[in-house]
Amino acid sequence: MPLSLPVARELSHTRAIVIHGYRRFDGLYDIEASLTDTKAYGFPNEERGFIAPGEPLHGMFMRITVTEDMMITACEASSDHTPYAICPSAAPNFARLAGLKIGRGFLKDANLRIGGTHGCTHLRELLQQMATTAFQTINPHRAKRDTDAAKKPGETVSGETLDAKITERWGGPPAILGTCIAYGATSPVVERRWPHLYTGAASLPVPSDDVAMAAAGDD
Repeated sequence: MPLSLPVARELSHTRAIVIHGYRRFDGLYDIEASLTDTKAYGFPNEERGFIAPGEPLHGMFMRITVTEDMMITACEASSDHTPYAICPSAAPNFARLAGLKIGRGFLKDANLRIGGTHGCTHLRELLQQMATTAFQTINPHRAKRDTDAAKKPGETVSGETLDAKITERWGGPPAILGTCIAYGATSPVVERRWPHLYTGAASLPVPSDDVAMAAAGDD
């Protein structure tokens, strides 16, 4: 179990978010997400009457279609379960995201189009994760395609080579350095991949097999 054992408790609320990234046969990509909120108990709702335990309070879906350059060509949203009858009327407004590019400033630009009363809080909450999923879907595919095209017949592409190519798609070391613990300037990942950017302590050299055997014979 990855977390410590909790104290005695009972389940109250569950939010489930599932996001899939698809490579379409026409060269575009679909990023498709769903969000579901449920309660472990039933409760009255003024507009729906009674919401039973496990019945979605929120049940929402969104699909964005993007190019390899992260340009959104279409967005479709649907709100099948909502607490108020007016909520689903916000979903069509998410089509306004077409023409935006996923990258720096994307969420700010998106908010100008579907922020506030033009949109839905919960559908907007999906956008950041969908943007990340777009990068995780498209960049590895492009990196694999590029490395496969460049490799020699019979050559095997290493995981390190593929990872480095994917990192290039994110903008390379200048864009990714310092964004997480693995890409910190003192991380062994940075020491191995970009030694010129590494600022941690120097690692001890790994002894060769011959050196290791000679040292063992001295004992």
